[in-house]
Amino acid sequence: MNVLLFGGTTEGRTLSEALVARGEKVTVCVATDYGREEQAQVEGVTILTGRKGPEDMRALLPNFDLCIDATHPYATEVTKTLKSIAEETGVKYIRIRRALTTTESRETSALICHYASPEAAAEALKDRPGNVLLATGTKELAAFRELEPDRLFPRVLPSVENLQAVEALGIPRRNIIAMQGPFSTDLNVALLKQKDIKFFVTKDGGKTGGFPEKAEAAKLTNTPLLVIAPPDDEGVTVEEFLEETL
Repeated sequence: MNVLLFGGTTEGRTLSEALVARGEKVTVCVATDYGREEQAQVEGVTILTGRKGPEDMRALLPNFDLCIDATHPYATEVTKTLKSIAEETGVKYIRIRRALTTTESRETSALICHYASPEAAAEALKDRPGNVLLATGTKELAAFRELEPDRLFPRVLPSVENLQAVEALGIPRRNIIAMQGPFSTDLNVALLKQKDIKFFVTKDGGKTGGFPEKAEAAKLTNTPLLVIAPPDDEGVTVEEFLEETL
């Protein structure tokens, strides 16, 4: 079977490894060089690097028997577009859903506050002084542009594109934490203490995205954790997909 897999995520790498091991022909689309580096560790896959727009997707999909969408759970527009074009072109489409932890977190920690959007989280911080660790990804950083740049400490993947996005918002270079995860509880605690962080903003990326370690670090340092709520996501988990098809 000829498979087109979208996703430089951990789930994407797990799936590409499993599919190649089964003897499938796998082409992986990744948006960034970081995703390419991760997928390059899987022997036997063809990698296409760069963000794909609707016309790119429309040209690609008819060449494959199956399209697997393992993009990030917060990349809602990509998923919406990919699903629509798969239906339009008649290519079988499967959405891989990441198991998240928000519900459990709401029940176990009074420090965790949930917000419907990055803008809502930023609004909540306007009149609350103190340094902010932003572990949301670069796409969401613009929502915090109204806050004083000196108090923002974005943690981003170490790529030129990400560093330029941060600098464009006027955030001082000394505040940029350019690191590749996953991050342990101890490392999160160390950063919160070293940067004198008073608020920790993140998405709920589930276990794969290191959310339990973030929540535990917030608890240990008594730091409020502002969580941007995940979008509703249909589909199957990696484990469910592999059980059903492999």
